[in-house]
Amino acid sequence: MLHQSPTAAIEARSDLWGPFSVAGRNALVTGAGKGIGRGIADRLAEGGANVLIADIDLAAAQHAAEHMARDEGRPVAMRVDVSNETDCEAAVQRCIEEFGSLDLLVNDAGIFPTSPVLEMSEQFFDRVLGVNLRGLVFMSKAAGLQMLKQGRGGKIVNIASIDSVHPSFPGLAAYDASEGAVLSFTKSFALEMAPHNVTVNAIAPGGIATEGAAQPLSGMTEAQTDAMTAAFTQRIPMKRMGVPDDIAKVTVFLASSAADYMTGALIVVDGGMLLS
Repeated sequence: MLHQSPTAAIEARSDLWGPFSVAGRNALVTGAGKGIGRGIADRLAEGGANVLIADIDLAAAQHAAEHMARDEGRPVAMRVDVSNETDCEAAVQRCIEEFGSLDLLVNDAGIFPTSPVLEMSEQFFDRVLGVNLRGLVFMSKAAGLQMLKQGRGGKIVNIASIDSVHPSFPGLAAYDASEGAVLSFTKSFALEMAPHNVTVNAIAPGGIATEGAAQPLSGMTEAQTDAMTAAFTQRIPMKRMGVPDDIAKVTVFLASSAADYMTGALIVVDGGMLLS
């Protein structure tokens, strides 16, 4: 007897999502032009949320918005460089202009270039921290201020990494430092925002198959990168890389009323990688 998976058997419809519904929510998702961010924006829009698709690549953001136009929520594309605080403030303001409020921020924008510490330049380190940490902090600040002004709470979801708690492989010291800081910031900001009914949680993805992950790493050939990915996959107990929707569905949970009593939490979504 064949068993159909729950995701195949049950069509995702916003009117069936119950406490997991995000219908009518107004969301801002950074790094949403491609990869995990795109998957998150897709699921939110499918569930009836209006989504500001913020990405440094405007063409990618616009392409994502056109794709999501078939879904329930209304998508709007905007070029945003999260390492620039002015851009963060402008993105929040654009949400207000387009949707009337901001209920949900998903901080997904991030970069993961590689460099051994002994070869690392100051510019390299500043760039990684500027996007992965500074961008997340100041986008959270801008969103947090708006949520306080609205006076009805809100949700902030930070896309961190399993590298927040354990390094994946050598060469990611700057990335790992930024992601460890994201986890600490999540907990600290959660304490600060809890009295205002704004929850702040994080998701730690493991290996996720995205356009960015498919690119050869710095100093490595495509064949070497493929071999490293294959070796990494073998270390995953579930024996597969994740896909953006694996992260998107957990984001929807944290964005919904089902997670109203959760804040400062880290949810690991890695196919069991940290267990190995």
